[in-house]
Amino acid sequence: MAGYFTKAAAGVLLALSSAGTQADDGLKSVLMDKNEGCMVGPVEQFGRYIGDWDIVDETLSQQDGKTWTPGNGARWNFTCVGNGIAVQDFWMPNGAEGGPPPGVGTNLRIYDAKSDSWKIVWTATNSPGFGQISAKENASGNIVMHWVDPLQNPPRRIIFFPPTADGWDWVMEMSQDEGKSWFPVYRIKATRRQ
Repeated sequence: MAGYFTKAAAGVLLALSSAGTQADDGLKSVLMDKNEGCMVGPVEQFGRYIGDWDIVDETLSQQDGKTWTPGNGARWNFTCVGNGIAVQDFWMPNGAEGGPPPGVGTNLRIYDAKSDSWKIVWTATNSPGFGQISAKENASGNIVMHWVDPLQNPPRRIIFFPPTADGWDWVMEMSQDEGKSWFPVYRIKATRRQ
């Protein structure tokens, strides 16, 4: 099933990326024109992040494990696909002056009612193939994501915190004890682009 999901998601990702660059916006308007279906029911869990966001990021220093170092920032755009089929986002880090930004990527997030969880595929310029991720909203309204394939060593998880009027926060955590405890290593703050 995971292989099928990856192949199906690959086809959708390729079609959508092509649709976004075509001069004729007919396909794009059919696939990405309406948000209502992503704002109701379980799809709203990621639908609430739809929009265009400025990202401020920082990474925990590997030297001392205490100092946070500012990153280059990014732009992160979330869109509704097929009025509720999926939520797709486009990660666009700020790059070097005059060159393409490093690590441009996209996630396709599909809610699976059978497992009451999200199946997500990720691909980026610096990542060969696809990463498969599973996610579930917890009782606090946080969405907790875990890598399924390839497995990460050490294990990693990502947490999306619920948006507020000011934006939203996100953190990547790692575990050195097989998931018994977690510590943050990378975090972002998103604010809506003006």
